[in-house]
Amino acid sequence: MNAALGVAGLSLGLGACILAVITLVVALLRGQRHVLRLSGLYAAVVAFSAVLAFGAMERALITRDFSLAYVVQVGSTKTPPLFNVAALWSSLEGSILLWALVMSGYLALVAFHFRARLTDPLVGWAMAVLFFITGFFFLLMIGPANPFKLVSGNIPLDGNGPNPLLQNHILMAFHPPILYLGYVGFAVPFAFAVAALMTGRVGEGWLLETRRWTLFAWGFLTVGILLGAWWSYEVLGWGGFWAWDPVENASLLPWLTGTAYLHSVMVQERRGMLRVWNLSLVCATFALTILGTFLTRSGVLDSVHAFSESDIGPYLLTFFGIVVFGSIALIGWRGDRLRSPGSIDSPVSREGAFLANNVLFGAFAFVVLLGTVFPLLVEGWNGDRISVGRPFFDRMTMPLGLAVLTLMAIAPVLPWRKASGELLSQRLLWPAVSGVSSVVLALALGADGVVPLIAFGLGGFAAGSAVRQVVLATRRQGWRGLVGRTNGGMIVHIGVVLIAVAFATSASYSKTAEFKLAPGQTASFGGHTFTYTGTRQVQYANRVSFQADVKIDGGQAYAPALERYASFGSPIGKPSVKTGLRGDIYLTLEKLADADGGTVTIKVLLMPLIVWLWIGGAVMAFGTILAAFPGRRRRRPTDAVSAPVPDADVAPAAELPVVAVADHESLPPHEAAPERIEVGAGD
Repeated sequence: MNAALGVAGLSLGLGACILAVITLVVALLRGQRHVLRLSGLYAAVVAFSAVLAFGAMERALITRDFSLAYVVQVGSTKTPPLFNVAALWSSLEGSILLWALVMSGYLALVAFHFRARLTDPLVGWAMAVLFFITGFFFLLMIGPANPFKLVSGNIPLDGNGPNPLLQNHILMAFHPPILYLGYVGFAVPFAFAVAALMTGRVGEGWLLETRRWTLFAWGFLTVGILLGAWWSYEVLGWGGFWAWDPVENASLLPWLTGTAYLHSVMVQERRGMLRVWNLSLVCATFALTILGTFLTRSGVLDSVHAFSESDIGPYLLTFFGIVVFGSIALIGWRGDRLRSPGSIDSPVSREGAFLANNVLFGAFAFVVLLGTVFPLLVEGWNGDRISVGRPFFDRMTMPLGLAVLTLMAIAPVLPWRKASGELLSQRLLWPAVSGVSSVVLALALGADGVVPLIAFGLGGFAAGSAVRQVVLATRRQGWRGLVGRTNGGMIVHIGVVLIAVAFATSASYSKTAEFKLAPGQTASFGGHTFTYTGTRQVQYANRVSFQADVKIDGGQAYAPALERYASFGSPIGKPSVKTGLRGDIYLTLEKLADADGGTVTIKVLLMPLIVWLWIGGAVMAFGTILAAFPGRRRRRPTDAVSAPVPDADVAPAAELPVVAVADHESLPPHEAAPERIEVGAGD
C-alpha cells in the first residue's frame, strides 16, 4: 500500500508539472491571460502529490514496511522514533523526496501569495519556471532515485538503520530540512529573474516582488549551515565545527553569492544600477544549489555528508547546464534593456562600498569553488586523486574575511552618491574607538598574534558601526527603529561579528592534551582538573555505549563515550562538552579501559568563546526576521518597466510594489526621505 500511494503521488506530481508548464507557456505565448489562472490549481495538485508521496514514505518507515528497499536501507526496528522519522532524508532517494516536498511547498506559497495576479505575465513565467524545476525532481524520483522500489525476493525482518553518525544527535532532525528551506527557497527569486527577462520588465519591480522570499531563503540557509557546524562540533569528536569539507563548501557557495546579492540589490533599487550583476548573482546562486546537490548526491565526493554513488549525476549536471547556459542566453538577449540609468559618482559612497563588498564575496566564492572542484577536474582529466585541504582555504580566505569586516564597519556610515572626509571622520569616530578598545581589551586578557588581534580590532570596528546605526534608529523611533531592512541588517552584522570573533579566538587559542588515567586519578590542564571515576556500559535500543565518567574541577561528571552499533563494525566516538560563555571544555574517549588497571585515554580540548558562534547565529536569525518587515518610510519605484501589468479585475493601485528608503542619515541632503507613507502589495 505504501509503495502504491508513493508511486501514485510521484506520477500525479510529475504529470501536473508537465501539464502546467505546457499550459502556461502556450498561454503566455498566445496572450491568453485568463488561462494563467490555472497555475493555482496545478500548484495545489503538485503540493498534494508531494505530501502524499512524503507521507507514504514516512508511514513506511514508522510501520517498518521492509517490503520497500529504501526502508531496508535506512530503517530499523532498533532505531529510536525521532531518528526513524528523520531517516527519510538520511540517504539519496529520501533526500530528493524532501527536496520535492519543500519545492512543492514554495510553489504553492507563491501561487497563494500572488493569487490576485496570476494573470500577470511576470507571475505566469515565474510559475512556469517553478513548475519546471519541481517537475525535474519528480522526474528524478520516477527514474534513477525512486524511493518506492520494492525488495526483490524475500522481505527481510529488519533493516540496516541510518548511518550511526546520523542517529546520535537531535540536530539531525532539524539541520537538513532547514538547510533545504534555504537551498530550495532561492528558486523563487531565480524564477522571477527569468520571468523578468522573458517579459522584458527588467527594472526594479521583480526585485521588490522577491525581496522577502530571498531574505527568508538566505536566513534559512544561514541557520542550516550553522546547525550543521554545531552538529559537526557535537558529533564528530574532533573539536572543530568547519573543516572545509567539499559538501560543507557546497552549502557555503550559494550563501556567499546570496549574501552579495542581498547587498547589491539595494543599489539597484536605490540608483537603478547593477542590473546585469544582480541578475547574474540570482542565477548563479540557484545554479550553485544545483551544483551542491550534484556534489552531495552523485557519489563523486568522499565525505561524511555525501551519499553513496548513484545514477543521478548526469541528470543533475544536465539540469545545471540548462540553468547556467539558459541564464546566460537570456541575459545576453535582454542586454539592451539592462543598461543602468545611473553610475557611481564616487567610490567613497554607499553604492561604491556595496560594489567592493560584491567583489570580495565574489572572490571568496571563487576561491571556495576552485578548491572544491579542482580535485574533481584533475581526477576527471588524468585519473590522479589529489586533495585541497584546510591550509589552502585558510590562507586564501583569511584576508578576504578581514576585508569584509572592514567594509562592514565603513559601509553603514556612508551616504549615497558621495561622502566628504569631514562626514566620514564624524561617523567613524565611535566605531574606531570601539575597534581600538577591542584590541586593548584583548591584549589585557593575554591575547597575542597579529592575525587574531587584527580580527578583534576589525570586529570591534564593525560592531561599533552597527551598534551606532541601531542606537540612532531607536533614539528616533523607539523599538520600531529596529524593524526594517537597514537596521535589521545591522543586527545581522552584529551576529556576524560575534561569529568572526569566536572563530578567530577558537582557531588561535584552543589547547589540547591527552591523558591516560586509572580510576580515581586526576590530571590538570589549562587551569582545570579532570578526575576519572570509572567506566560504565549503557545499553540503548540501537547501540551499546561505553562511557567514561570524568569530573571537571571536582564538580559535575561528564561522560565521553565510544558507542557500538549493531550494523556498524567500528565503535563511534561521542564527545561530552561542558559549555560556558568564556569557553568550552571538550572531552573525548580515545581508548577503552585496559584490562590491567582499567585505564582509559581521555583527550581534552579547551575551546575559548566557542558558544558565541551559536549565539551569533541566533542574532543573525533575529536580524533577518527584523529585516523582512518594512520600515516606516516608503516610496514607489519610478522606473516604468518595473510596474506590473494591470489586470482587468484587479485594481492597479493594489498591485504597485514598494521599496524601502534608507534612514535620513544615509541620504544626501537633497534626497530627504518623503513624508508620505505608501504601502503596496508587492512588498
